[in-house]
Amino acid sequence: MYVKALVLYFLAWITAAYQPLNFTEMKPDSGVGSEGSSFYFPIDGNVYPLGYYTVTISIGNPPKQFVLDVDTGSDLTWVTYIGAVPFSKRPPNPYKPPENSIVKCRDLECEALGYLGNNEAEPPDAQCHYLVDYADGGSSMGLLVKDSFTLTMRDGTTVTPQLAFGCGYDNRKPSIQQTINDGILGLGKGAPSILKQLSDIGVIRNVVGHCLRSQGGGYLFFGDIPVLGIVWKKIWSDDEQYSLGSANILLDGEATDIRDLEIIFDSGSTYTYLNSEVYGALLDLVKRNLNGLNEVTDTALQDLPICWQGPFESFDDFASHFKPLALNFTDEKNVQFQMDLKSYLIIGESKNVCFGILNGTEVGLEDMNVIGDISMQDKLVIYDNENGKVGWAAIDTCDKKF
Repeated sequence: MYVKALVLYFLAWITAAYQPLNFTEMKPDSGVGSEGSSFYFPIDGNVYPLGYYTVTISIGNPPKQFVLDVDTGSDLTWVTYIGAVPFSKRPPNPYKPPENSIVKCRDLECEALGYLGNNEAEPPDAQCHYLVDYADGGSSMGLLVKDSFTLTMRDGTTVTPQLAFGCGYDNRKPSIQQTINDGILGLGKGAPSILKQLSDIGVIRNVVGHCLRSQGGGYLFFGDIPVLGIVWKKIWSDDEQYSLGSANILLDGEATDIRDLEIIFDSGSTYTYLNSEVYGALLDLVKRNLNGLNEVTDTALQDLPICWQGPFESFDDFASHFKPLALNFTDEKNVQFQMDLKSYLIIGESKNVCFGILNGTEVGLEDMNVIGDISMQDKLVIYDNENGKVGWAAIDTCDKKF
């Protein structure tokens, strides 16, 4: 009986880890919250050609819609102030804060900013300022304000909590060609996050998840989504990032010499970034199987320096040359993050295939290894801040509501 049970356990683990989930077969876990304790948001956007995923959030009274980039790598949500310093084109819906909405330095919301604020030396009645610097060279500077968010729960109930967020009067992208949407939806672990605020007032549990469709679109949720079949990994550190600890890279299921990478999950990053040493070693491994493919520069994909000449219409056209990757986490048994070809390659407009993993050291990430949107496509990824863990599973479709 023991041997039979052990075999059944491994069969169940393999099924959960390597087969796409089917939403119609998902069963609720009675130990998690009820259906009504979560919010659902359709996602727009894609990895290529747009380079971002967005959701639409209603703020103010009467509610006004704002298109925000989904970013689990930062804490503060912000929108663009109506009188903001122009950098590129002005967003279609700049925000005008109502009277008495500006947070003061004495308020707890200002204290929660921590290093984003540095308002300690200011008088208690002074306006609370923030400054967010992003790894890609972008930034936002502005005032902290508090206004109502109109949110509809899965059971149809509408709530309008007062939440603190940034009103950016000086917002910058590293390139004038990059689109600035209405702002950023910061979904990190820190106190300024609207997730933490919603959790603190008892509206939802501090959980967020997303499913990014490789063809574009998907969905985002706040709160509980009780499903089976998720592979869970404990969050490794107490900092603001979703740091998952050390992992080794597998190529086509086999161990490589690329070991002990400290991994961070960040939906605000379009591509996956590895430190210089790891990036070079992985690229060398990938190139070993590319007999007959010529390396080219694709002017339509300027962000991706490594491409191979097509024409390629689908991933099947070059599947014999490229192999799947995986992150094998070293501090927990049987925890792997699978990366199929769509998770690290892109077919561009010119029908060439390009390497969607970049050298993070060259863009200022130093030794950080960041798993971005490209590697999260067609996966349900859940950030459970209540229990200090991140989970994922391959998904048969990101089109449906959960």
